[in-house]
Amino acid sequence: MPGRSSVELPAQVTGPFEVYVNGVPQTQGVDYQVEGRSLVFTLELPQEGRLGFWRWLALFLGVAGTYRKHHTVDVVYQAGGVRSVATGLVPVPIDDRD
Repeated sequence: MPGRSSVELPAQVTGPFEVYVNGVPQTQGVDYQVEGRSLVFTLELPQEGRLGFWRWLALFLGVAGTYRKHHTVDVVYQAGGVRSVATGLVPVPIDDRD
């Protein structure tokens, strides 16, 4: 089974909501499932992680760019009649090797 990822929903997110990965709308039941207070994505959503000294220096000097995968998850929801966005939620890989 390919890697999967999960994102914990913030406490203020209740009721119907919309999910976006890198600005692209996701469909419940196809792209993700809701399990308790988590969104479980059918694909792994890798994060770039910390930059090492040499990579940071190369970026700073303009020698090289960064092209590593770094997915962002945003959730649009209603809170008190106001449309709000929980942005920059961090996906965590799920280990399915059991």
